[in-house]
Amino acid sequence: MNLEIPEFNSKIYLSYKTIGGKNNLDQLVNDAFRLTYKHTYKAEYINERDITTENRVYGLYYDVGGNAASAKQFFVTDSTHHFLRGALYFYAPPNADSLAPVVQFLQADMEHLVGTLKWR
Repeated sequence: MNLEIPEFNSKIYLSYKTIGGKNNLDQLVNDAFRLTYKHTYKAEYINERDITTENRVYGLYYDVGGNAASAKQFFVTDSTHHFLRGALYFYAPPNADSLAPVVQFLQADMEHLVGTLKWR
């Protein structure tokens, strides 16, 4: 599922996987890491922040600095059944200075989404 944000000409791409079989947790985490770090050639930095909520949601936020295509990414899991990855993209050239206010605004929304997530 993807969240279109037309007023900011952007989209949060969301990928959900059920853990099990070919979708083992280690592989899903490695894929999330690999997809984020593909941006290193344009990124000035990539900072990781832990995610832990009272709803058994664990993972990492990635803050990707500079003119990378995706400035904000995350993955979350309950470690046994559910895995969700998200990445913010704009339909515009990735100019970090110009996009900074919108990125900060949408970061709060992404953090709210993750902070209120409950697994079923």
